[in-house]
Amino acid sequence: MEKGPFSVEWLAQSSRGGAQPIAAARRPRSPPGGTCAQESPADRGDPGLDAEASGGGPVPGRARTKFSAAQLQELERIFREQRYIGASEKRRLAAVLNLSQNQIKTWFQNRRMKFKRQTQDAK
Repeated sequence: MEKGPFSVEWLAQSSRGGAQPIAAARRPRSPPGGTCAQESPADRGDPGLDAEASGGGPVPGRARTKFSAAQLQELERIFREQRYIGASEKRRLAAVLNLSQNQIKTWFQNRRMKFKRQTQDAK
């Protein structure tokens, strides 16, 4: 017969400060600094938690890059010539436009998706 979390033995031990409910005693312990598989993001205070679900505003993180008109003009010009950019061209553009290579790569990915949406909507 299994004893519930508030058995006489548990109550006796809890008065001495050494008891846990049976369910808590069986729960797997996570390593220090780790998280338990049963935890939800809300339990951990996960910054990636959906902002709408938590009732807050935008999720904190890296600020959105604000491209200047000159940067956009050059990026659009290159995009009209070629939709996919090579590594050497990415390095050159990053240096010329004072952006990171990752920003250039992301801009081209987003621009290709915008182009795809525009062409599908036109059909």
